[in-house]
Amino acid sequence: MKINVLKKSPSELKIEIEGENHTFCNALQKVLLEDDAIEMAGYDLPHPLTSSPVVYVRTKGKQKPATALKKAAKKLGDRSKEFRKTFEKALKEWRPG
Repeated sequence: MKINVLKKSPSELKIEIEGENHTFCNALQKVLLEDDAIEMAGYDLPHPLTSSPVVYVRTKGKQKPATALKKAAKKLGDRSKEFRKTFEKALKEWRPG
């Protein structure tokens, strides 16, 4: 994964994420929008075969958008770990009917 900063200001951040798609960006957007400090978060993937998604974050000014993005990425990682742990437990407990 490679990240290119396209725009940066005190309340806005626009980045391009090479090597990702709707799956990652949709989850990241959802987590960002759970944060009360976020005014707007979204992404655009002009063409899924030939382009990298562009993620846009605008805060209400209480925190920097880069900080909000870092928090969201950590939260998303934590959720992935939790899901994997729960899934592995369910597989161990599963008994075919």
